[in-house]
Amino acid sequence: MSRTRAQAQAGAQVQAGAQAQVGLEVGARRRIRIGCGAGFADDRVDPAVELAEHGRLDYLVFECLAERTVALAQLDRLRDPDAGYNEWLEERMEAVLEPCARQGTRIITNMGAANPTAAARVVAEVAQRLGLDGLRIATVTGDDVLHLVKGILLPLLDGPAKTFTARDLGDAVVSANAYLGATPVAEALAQGADVVVTGRVADPSLFLAPLMHEFGWPPTNWPLLARGTAVGHLLECAGQLTGGYYADPGTKDVPDLHRLGFPLAEVAEDGSFTVTKVPGSGGRLTPATVTEQLLYEVHDPAAYLTPDVTADFSHAHLTHLAEDRVAVTGITGRERPTTLKTSVGFRDGFLATGEISYAGPNAVARAREAARIVETRLTTAEIPPTEARYDLIGLDAVHRGTGSTPTTTAEPTEVRLRVAARTDTLAQARRVGREVASLWLNGPYGGAGVARTTRENIAITSVLLPREQVPTTVTVTATAEALEP
Repeated sequence: MSRTRAQAQAGAQVQAGAQAQVGLEVGARRRIRIGCGAGFADDRVDPAVELAEHGRLDYLVFECLAERTVALAQLDRLRDPDAGYNEWLEERMEAVLEPCARQGTRIITNMGAANPTAAARVVAEVAQRLGLDGLRIATVTGDDVLHLVKGILLPLLDGPAKTFTARDLGDAVVSANAYLGATPVAEALAQGADVVVTGRVADPSLFLAPLMHEFGWPPTNWPLLARGTAVGHLLECAGQLTGGYYADPGTKDVPDLHRLGFPLAEVAEDGSFTVTKVPGSGGRLTPATVTEQLLYEVHDPAAYLTPDVTADFSHAHLTHLAEDRVAVTGITGRERPTTLKTSVGFRDGFLATGEISYAGPNAVARAREAARIVETRLTTAEIPPTEARYDLIGLDAVHRGTGSTPTTTAEPTEVRLRVAARTDTLAQARRVGREVASLWLNGPYGGAGVARTTRENIAITSVLLPREQVPTTVTVTATAEALEP
């Protein structure tokens, strides 16, 4: 990197805040600033650049993996051994590597998906183009446990009918990735990595790792790990915390959503922290937005299970310090689970959709007649779909007869028929779209705007693996070394 590690650490010391906050012990002045540059695979790039340029960050984290994302990435890698990482990795690194190097900000990301090693080479190529020849890149591997899971007799947590263990899925299994914790990422940082690229690491663990590294938190101090996990859980979905998913115009208004700013946290050594965003960025960060994100995807606030700790959010206290600044206290935790959740992806037939629009007088009746035609032809086919649904988008496609009563009896003057089906073969799936397309000349008048898709369906189930069966490996290389195959 253009700046040495010593310079970056010195810069981080300068950035560490001296401002006390609710719950801080006297003398606990050092703070680490962590920002979230992405909350899912296809997230925007410009908020990450804003954080890199103006967030005065010690760490910028890109959290880009959902369970299905990893399985689909594994399919990509099966087709091409050099693929299997996030498709926007290069663009994101082009945008943030230079400002992060300039500011002394280290980057952590799970954009490695199914192929962290290939992803690290992409980071190295971008760094070389930008003249950052001293960049140190780490990969964390070990989450890919397909070799363990394929024949295992451990029970599935959920799965298709008549399957009880991963072995029952047979050759349909294409991926198995254990949720790793923060420890190997913290190890990579301790070895001097400027960029850490991982596969499946639990979302909050990506944010907990730099706190363990910077503050020397031991892997068995459950209250501290729980507070760091709360930091990660609040930041991991990026714009959700700053009002993106919270917004409901006229009810919960959020300004400037078109330039929504992503959040950052200022964390003290005792785990007390404040969440905020870059001044002047779009969005809003309040106790209400923090509350919604704190409860997001949490089945039991008193027992939020992660690979690192069982966190307890049930006594969390939020203090609105100032505009777009909320302090979070009251987080505690207890011992981590003895097992690691492992997502198992398996082939589960094909999915097909076909859509066509109708407009003008009697549009709804024409669309319903079109649906009846397709349904009759598909159900009487030699091999019908295993599942199918017929929706009128704009009328009742979401509620399907269970929604609120319309405020007017007038029917819409335009509606779109969508046929969606699951099939056993690709040929069957293609027929679904073809039947919808045939409505152009063989159905009610006025149909237009046909669209059709077919794709293989990768379904997800889970098993619990004993953590001792999942060793991890950390590899740190300089830019030139990372470019070697």
